[in-house]
Amino acid sequence: MLELYTHPMSPCAQKVRIVLAEKGLRWTKHHVDLAQKENLHPDYLQLNPLGVVPTLVHEGKAVIESSIICEYLEDRWPGPSLRPEDPYAIAQMRFWMKQVDNKLHPSCGALQWPLVMRPGLMKKSQTERQALLDQIPEKPRRERQKRLTEFGLEAPDVVDAVHVYRKTILEMENALKEHHWVVADSFSLADICLAPYFQTIMQFGWTDIYEDCPRVADWFERCRKRASYEQSVAADFPADVRADLLEKGKPAWSLIQGHLEKFPSPM
Repeated sequence: MLELYTHPMSPCAQKVRIVLAEKGLRWTKHHVDLAQKENLHPDYLQLNPLGVVPTLVHEGKAVIESSIICEYLEDRWPGPSLRPEDPYAIAQMRFWMKQVDNKLHPSCGALQWPLVMRPGLMKKSQTERQALLDQIPEKPRRERQKRLTEFGLEAPDVVDAVHVYRKTILEMENALKEHHWVVADSFSLADICLAPYFQTIMQFGWTDIYEDCPRVADWFERCRKRASYEQSVAADFPADVRADLLEKGKPAWSLIQGHLEKFPSPM
């Protein structure tokens, strides 16, 4: 009944997989090779006109956009609940989900994309690269990927990305003073939507970005210890993949540090 078009390193796909695991749902996996731009193939674009992962197919109908998919699964299978009971907490949950979609996700892409997606594109001719990038349906994403392809981590997007990450971490540190999880004392979609973006930090060896935020560090550790995270995210990162990603992340850390020095520390 449930099919998911996914990629192991996509934070958007990771959060949907966590929800599926939290709810104990069985599903069929369809791997979409993002490095080879399978997400832009005509057959996939028929399912997802935006050309992104994930796409959920349930009873033959496609549901797209990861946060919408998460809420769809919550609506369709409400137990165990991943929404707080208090209406204000639900509003806060949705605020964090929107912040992730609008700000943290493109920032994560600006940091991760040059390291894992750009190398494959750079093996193609300039004409081939241009033709592939021109197929990206949404102009902001298309132009961002063109900049990241041309300049890598020297692209102007990277400075803003580091600052968005740091601002998000500081806001989370403050929110976690009030309750056990980000918006309540119960684990919610807010935590699920945020956690994959810390997977990105960890896999590249950049966890010093939150070394002075102990509540955030503790929160992520608790996320990682959940069976849903181990099953849906950690299992896709065997030892050889982890070692390769850490190696890729090393040269970028000094650049990130330089951008962080211009950002304030927590009060």
